[in-house]
Amino acid sequence: MDSDILQKEFTNIKIEQSKNILYIVDASEIFNIVKFIKDELKYSFLLDIVGVDNLYMTSISRFVVIYHFRSQNFKDILSLKVYIKNEQIDSITSLYKGANWLEREVYDQFGIKFNNHPLLKRILNHNEFIGHPLRKDYEITKGQYCTQTQDMKDELDPILKAKDLEDKDLMILNLGPSHPASHGTIRTIVALDGEKILAGASEIGYLHRGFEKSCENHTYNQIIPYTDRLNYCSAIMNNIAFSKSVEDMLGVSLPKRGVYIRVIVSELSRAIDHLVCLAAGLLDMGAQTNYWYLFNPRNSAYDFLSKLTGARLTNSYTRIGGLAHDLYDGWEEELEDILKRIEKGVDESLLMTTRNRIFQDRTQDIAPISASDAISYGFSGPNLRACGVEYDLRFDKPYDCYDEFDFELIVGSHGDTHDRLMVRFYEILESIKIIRQAMKNMPDGDISIKDKKIILPSKESLYNSIEGTINQFKLIIDGVKVPAQTHYGAIEAANGELGFTIISDGSGTPYRVKVKSPSFLHMQSYPKIIEGYQIGDAILTLGSLNIIAGEMDR
Repeated sequence: MDSDILQKEFTNIKIEQSKNILYIVDASEIFNIVKFIKDELKYSFLLDIVGVDNLYMTSISRFVVIYHFRSQNFKDILSLKVYIKNEQIDSITSLYKGANWLEREVYDQFGIKFNNHPLLKRILNHNEFIGHPLRKDYEITKGQYCTQTQDMKDELDPILKAKDLEDKDLMILNLGPSHPASHGTIRTIVALDGEKILAGASEIGYLHRGFEKSCENHTYNQIIPYTDRLNYCSAIMNNIAFSKSVEDMLGVSLPKRGVYIRVIVSELSRAIDHLVCLAAGLLDMGAQTNYWYLFNPRNSAYDFLSKLTGARLTNSYTRIGGLAHDLYDGWEEELEDILKRIEKGVDESLLMTTRNRIFQDRTQDIAPISASDAISYGFSGPNLRACGVEYDLRFDKPYDCYDEFDFELIVGSHGDTHDRLMVRFYEILESIKIIRQAMKNMPDGDISIKDKKIILPSKESLYNSIEGTINQFKLIIDGVKVPAQTHYGAIEAANGELGFTIISDGSGTPYRVKVKSPSFLHMQSYPKIIEGYQIGDAILTLGSLNIIAGEMDR
């Protein structure tokens, strides 16, 4: 077992908890241990780096850094916990490319320094920001305003120097953020030789609503509406990812009808998300007709979700232990009509693009990324599968009865803009296949568990019994009490692996919530993969990565 091998190789490693094992390692050995994990144990995928401030918890040190790794078979997770005594730890950026931004995030939010990091600077907060907002003693009412722009030359110049381009007459240009094709608040500074991009650096902008900080003073159910605002193109999937992680900590499973409903709304959300990506990406190259073929059925799908959940875009449909309410009468006919509209839109778009020379020339062999680089950057979802990597949590770590459904894993080969788009086209059709199977085999029964310590009472019980009233009051005020533990849970969301690291102190409010969002890691690779291509190619590449600014929110 990995635990035996690790403890034999590094004798001072300890195990902190039996469920979701955390290996306690010494900060001075972190680089060597991670190198051993990567090279010998074949944990090739860095999931996340999580900072924790233990100011209000009994601990060896105030600050902790937790590392999550996934094995090369994508089934096993290994987590390391490091107690930081001097607010410093060695960087692992030379082992995993994705560690660069993840370490910068921990530095920015907690002030923990990573020795030998290539450029340790703020990434979420602006360059004039004072302090570290995820420290427990940070004054959250303290307004800090940015008055000066950042030219990002400190990021671009070292790249130009390494390429021996610092003395060449190049044009320095900002792509975004004030441009519709920059997909949100993203800004990329590029060095151009004519239209050709020789080097670049990106920042994600400042679309930050303090999601993780807000989680620290809200109960678990109160956090669900905040998750909607992460990837707002497939909001319910965020609900499900968070709710399922908490349910795993509680050791409860939904009744099968509740699970099947979650699968239906998840796959419909996946289809909607892909429709947005494809429609916007095709519009970026001037294919407006395709935009309407894909956006119109998406609009119909939102009508269905609005009728089901009471909200159109940010649905807040799940609850810890279940769902807000059951499906409505006549939902099958309405949903089937929507599925047919989506199929027609996809078919029409494929007819107009598959053999279209403009589409092929502008997407094939544009900004490819190798499978090894994609894994090192921490890619997941359609962007990773486009590189030929057969990784999908619905197959590799089946949850929510996905092993009961018959559907195909869509995989590309070249990892270019074309493959990233085409994988999404065909994943929509597979999602429709799953939805139809779930509709056909929909079980009867409850949609939520019956544990009164977790799920809210029925309206009948609330209004007609003192027990129901007290039950409602306690759950609303105190929240669901989650046993003290550290847990990482994830699902296969539309953009890839969406995970939550949740640290519970046993109360109804989480001590720490860290979101692992696919777009944050995908965006890190963008300046590198557009090198050698033209400005127009860079725009289409960004669209094919499907970067959602809200998903990079912290």
